[in-house]
Amino acid sequence: MTGARIIIFAKAPVPGHAKTRLIPALGPEGAAELARRMLFDTCREALAAGVGPVELCLAHHLDWDEEIPRGVELTDQGAGDLGDRLWRAARRAETPLLFIGTDCPDLDRKRLKAAAEQLRDHDAILHPAEDGGYALLGLNRLDRSLFTDIAWSTDAVARQTIERIKALDWSLHIGETLRDIDEPADLSILGDTPP
Repeated sequence: MTGARIIIFAKAPVPGHAKTRLIPALGPEGAAELARRMLFDTCREALAAGVGPVELCLAHHLDWDEEIPRGVELTDQGAGDLGDRLWRAARRAETPLLFIGTDCPDLDRKRLKAAAEQLRDHDAILHPAEDGGYALLGLNRLDRSLFTDIAWSTDAVARQTIERIKALDWSLHIGETLRDIDEPADLSILGDTPP
């Protein structure tokens, strides 16, 4: 075990709140069901990685009453923009930590284990996403600048985060670029029929 805490950041899979950009293709119920499936798949992969505690940090979780997998700690994201919520979760946890979402099927147990291993030798690791965000951010150190004044939900997120890490003079490993499922065109990577 490498001792990295995995913090899964997600919205509870509630119709009308989760995967809203997929609603035109799947409808509110279908988008929520896909979000639910990806959330549980992510929890299983995080647990199977065996690198440390697994925390599911949810938005809108009070509207959702389904059981989460045994061994996963449930926390609330709280208020504020994404940066505020990530910073709050980071400060609550101990480093090393890995932030991930639930919308990247390629972020499996093998990649999570490899990311935790990279944190043995680096201050940070980042797996960029094809859309310009990141699928994983791993940290051995914390600094508020990584979460402040970032253009969230744009194609500048990974670039800005990398620039901030470099400005801190931290060692950084940039992993392979992965693809998220955010838009209807992304559904083709699932390899099966979405709900």
